[in-house]
Amino acid sequence: MGRRKGIGIALVTVAVLAGSSACGGAGSSKASADDGKAGKANTSASPSPTKPAGPPMLLDTITPQTGTTVGVAMPISVIFTNPVAAKARATVEKHLKVSASQPVVGAWHWMGDRRADWRPKMYWPSGTKVKIDADLTGISNGNGRYGVHGYTHTFTIGDDVRADVSVTGHTMKVTRNGKLVRTLSINAGSAQYPTWDGTMAVIDKQEKVHMTSCSVGISCDKSSPNFYDLTLPWDIHLTQSGTYVHYSTGDPNPGSGSARGSHGCVHLSMSDAKWFYGQVKQGDPVTVTGSPRGNAPADNGYAAFNLSWSQWLAGSAAGEQTAAQL
Repeated sequence: MGRRKGIGIALVTVAVLAGSSACGGAGSSKASADDGKAGKANTSASPSPTKPAGPPMLLDTITPQTGTTVGVAMPISVIFTNPVAAKARATVEKHLKVSASQPVVGAWHWMGDRRADWRPKMYWPSGTKVKIDADLTGISNGNGRYGVHGYTHTFTIGDDVRADVSVTGHTMKVTRNGKLVRTLSINAGSAQYPTWDGTMAVIDKQEKVHMTSCSVGISCDKSSPNFYDLTLPWDIHLTQSGTYVHYSTGDPNPGSGSARGSHGCVHLSMSDAKWFYGQVKQGDPVTVTGSPRGNAPADNGYAAFNLSWSQWLAGSAAGEQTAAQL
């Protein structure tokens, strides 16, 4: 079970909502929207006199939010308020400057024409300080709009916390900085509603989320065995289309003994769900294996590492780069 709302206001228009993913709901998207706000501009200027006057090129969101500590799989995600033409993307990428306190190789990748994400080739090293300078003053989006100011966000990469979920083994192994912390019993999706495979960085988390089957097109018929309308606790949000790790009243003791399938989410017991909630943060990778559904699309939340490095570079206009020294 889960919800369908997105990770940022503009992201709803560009992300691939790949079908009615599993858990669904009508919960608030406040946590994820707040994480992505572009924030206060760092400069103010008019477009160059040599450029035609017109409406400005603006950013709707930048994630992570400035001042936050995030996980090792967290991309930098920039959402534009208007489409960026293909001919302008290389120049735009060069003005989205990434700096880091440790040498990191990475690249931008376009998810449609309004969203660009930057990820390192491998996971971020823990403790890295990161800065994104969106220095867009006078820069064209190729569609008659020019940037009128810049934006700056700074954030830190925290402890390397990872969760590895085995659908067939009914387990979740949680590690911190390379050491196994705990192995938890889980249930994942059913044959009818399988869980996404692959690595999904945590979008956000909420202590309670209202989840409904109707909101994701599973069933609006109250007499259906697949109908649900519940508010459930300890919710870790994995995909924009509605995948969560959480506790479910319909599956209170998950594991190989019960083997009860979910509508696509990963179920934990109440005590394990509360414990896991306290361990993870935005950007921590949750990797699911053994499901028949296939990998979550890279833009279904923050699933950037579901693309190989060559696939990632294929979506970049300016190509591979090394982050500047911070």
